[in-house]
Amino acid sequence: MKFVPISVGIALIFSPLASAMAFIITYGEYLHHYPDKKKPMKLAIEAALVTFTFFIALSFIVSYLLENMAGS
Repeated sequence: MKFVPISVGIALIFSPLASAMAFIITYGEYLHHYPDKKKPMKLAIEAALVTFTFFIALSFIVSYLLENMAGS
């Protein structure tokens, strides 16, 4: 299984950035709705992990598809 190196590089740069932004936005919004800070923190971490996983998976899928299309 081969991947396009630029796609992997982009994934490793922008996936953490996207997950950090998801954490900041989710935490900021949920702080308004919960009196304690434990629940918003847990929800924000979950959102960040889901975002990171989604963008990493999407990057690898696109990279794999690009490699197969270019190799055909």
